[in-house]
Amino acid sequence: MTTGTYIIPTAIYVEKALDTSHAVHVMDDRAHLVPRGTVPSDGRVIKIDGIVAPGFLDLQVNGGGGVLFNDDPSPQAIDHIRDTHARYGTIGILPTVITDAPDVIDRAADAVIAHGQTDHVLGIHIEGPHISQGRRGTHSSELIRPFDERTFATLCRLRDANITTKLTLAPEVVDPETVHRIAKLGVIVSIGHTVASNAQTWAAIDAGASCATHLMNAMPPLINRDPGPVVAIMNAGLACGIICDGIHVQDEMIKLALRAHAHPDRIFLVSDSMPTIGGPDQFDLYDMTVRLTEGQLINSEGSLAGAHITQAEGVARLVNAIGLNVVDALHMAIDAPANMMGRSDLTNVDGRAISDLVVVANCAQQTTALSAILEKEWAGEPAQ
Repeated sequence: MTTGTYIIPTAIYVEKALDTSHAVHVMDDRAHLVPRGTVPSDGRVIKIDGIVAPGFLDLQVNGGGGVLFNDDPSPQAIDHIRDTHARYGTIGILPTVITDAPDVIDRAADAVIAHGQTDHVLGIHIEGPHISQGRRGTHSSELIRPFDERTFATLCRLRDANITTKLTLAPEVVDPETVHRIAKLGVIVSIGHTVASNAQTWAAIDAGASCATHLMNAMPPLINRDPGPVVAIMNAGLACGIICDGIHVQDEMIKLALRAHAHPDRIFLVSDSMPTIGGPDQFDLYDMTVRLTEGQLINSEGSLAGAHITQAEGVARLVNAIGLNVVDALHMAIDAPANMMGRSDLTNVDGRAISDLVVVANCAQQTTALSAILEKEWAGEPAQ
C-alpha cells in the first residue's frame, strides 16, 4: 500500500469527541495523527467527507458468512466469521457459543485457545447453558442444565490461557456463592436469559456479576411491584449489551434505558448476529431451520433466533431511529465495549493499522473501511 499519504476527513473520532484539528498521516500502513497545519502543501492529500474512527467491536457474534460458531467451533471458523464482519466495519468480535452439549462448549473453548486472543478476536462469550427455561428464547430446552464442575473446569482452562471469558448465566439458576467463585477467576459474569427476582439479581451483582446480556431481551418486563432483573441491572449501573435492530427491543425502550441507566456510558451495542450476515438467508440451529423473514430470524418454534444486523447498521439506527448524536452512537460501538473488556487500546486511531479504521458518513448511514477508500484513491478513483 502506498505510504506518505495525508488524509483530511471531516473529523476524527477521539475519546468520545470529534477532532477537527488533526489529519491522518499514513505511513507503513499505519495511521498517525498530525496537526492539520503541518500537512505539506506538496504532499499527497486526500480529503474525505466523513468521520475517521476505529472499527467497531461486537461482544455477541454467533456467526457470519454462512458459519455458526456452535456448528463449527474451530479456529478457522472464528477467522471466517471475523473476516465476514470486518467487511461491514466490525474489526473485533467476541465469538459466542450458545447453550449446547458440554463437548461443543469445550470445543469452542479449545478453538479460541488454539486461535489465541488478538485485537480482532477478543476472547469468548459462553451464553448459557446455565440459564432459565422460562426465558430461554431460541436456546435448546434439552441442553439447559445446572452449573457443574465441567463448566468450571472449562472456565479455568480458558483463564489459564489468558483468554478473556464472558459467561452469561441466570442468577436464579446459579447461586451467589458460585457466581463469586466464577468471578474470582477473572471471568466476566453476565446476567441474561433470566426470570430472577430483583433480590436474586442484586445478590448476583454483589457476588461479582458485572455485566448483562442483551438488556431486556430474555428478561421479564418492568412491573411496578416486581422490578425484576432489568431494574436491578440499570440501578447498579452494570455494563450491558443491547440490540438495536428495531425488533429485539422497541426503540422507545432503548430510549428509556439510555435515560434510566445509572451509567449510560456503560451500555454497549451488540448485534447478536447469525450466519445470515454475509451468508445465505437461512441456517440450521438445534436441527431446526432458522429463516430470515422481513428482517427477523425465526425458528420453527416461532422464536427469534439471534439477529440479522451489523454493528454499522446498529450505529445508524442509534442515530436515525433513537436520536443519539453520532459521537454517542460511536461510543456505544467502540469505547463502551472496549472499556468493558479492558481494551481501551482499541479506542484509538493514532498508531492503528489502516485496516482497523473506518469512515462513517451521512449521519452514520454509511460505514466504509478506510483501507478500501484509500485503495480506490490510489487506483485513481475519487474518495467518497
